[in-house]
Amino acid sequence: MLINGILAGLLCLSSGYFIYWRRKTYREIDALLDCILERERIAYSDVREGEFSALVSKLTRIQEVLTSQALKAEEEKEQVKSLVSNMSHQLKTPLANLSLYTELLSTSGIDGEKKTEAGEKLKRQTDKLNFIAGSLMKMIKLEQNAISFDATEALLRETLLDAVDMMYERMEKKGIEVILEPYEDCFLRHNRKWTAEVFVNILENAVKYTDRGGFIRIQICPYEIYTEIRFLDNGRGIYEDELTQIFKRFYRGRDTEHIEGSGIGLYLSNLILEKEKGYMTVKSVYGEGSCFSVFLQNCKNELGVC
Repeated sequence: MLINGILAGLLCLSSGYFIYWRRKTYREIDALLDCILERERIAYSDVREGEFSALVSKLTRIQEVLTSQALKAEEEKEQVKSLVSNMSHQLKTPLANLSLYTELLSTSGIDGEKKTEAGEKLKRQTDKLNFIAGSLMKMIKLEQNAISFDATEALLRETLLDAVDMMYERMEKKGIEVILEPYEDCFLRHNRKWTAEVFVNILENAVKYTDRGGFIRIQICPYEIYTEIRFLDNGRGIYEDELTQIFKRFYRGRDTEHIEGSGIGLYLSNLILEKEKGYMTVKSVYGEGSCFSVFLQNCKNELGVC
């Protein structure tokens, strides 16, 4: 009888301890889950070793993943808001001008000369709107990796001449001299069409911010791994504190409000060069000019194998 009593007592004691341990464990797990839901840091310095400690470790990792995802979602949300805001700002002026010139053309009392002038301005604004819309679409698709293109071995001269040809009329109209220094043509790792667009964006900025009668000098400097393509101009230059800003999306310098532009070109160029495993740098002295350098990877041998 005594033994039976002792066994019954031990059974009750162990059962009570088990219930206490289970409730304590439940409360601790519940507190851990509350930390995750409330985004509070899990701090258990006195956690007992064993399975419970392993559980805490896993819950901590889950919390870190969820926090990272939440921060990323918030960041993407802010980026979308910023993108929509900037797109609205970029499109507002040409759309307003389109409305104005369309209204002028529909006015019955307008004479032939003014109608022709309004028609020309309407076309310029339409071209500008198409350019901005096209650049925005390219930018978004490149950011989302929705555009893929091959960067293979291609001769630099052909790509460079494509870009100069596209900009030649504008340079000639402004009286800007293009000086292409002699160099030995070479195979570089790039896509001819997309890299020509990079060169056009740089040349377009040089033309835009260089006074009539200025110059643009193009130099080719080969190195062991990369070849540098330099575009030097004697334009207005860039403030030193803006050199790290100009490659950001929609950024425009503080002295450029009266000059047409979207602030997309250099950002888009960087996206293209990233796809080609190249890069771009800039040096400038305000009032003296700028030097934009594009670095493209060399191909490994004379046969053009990259």
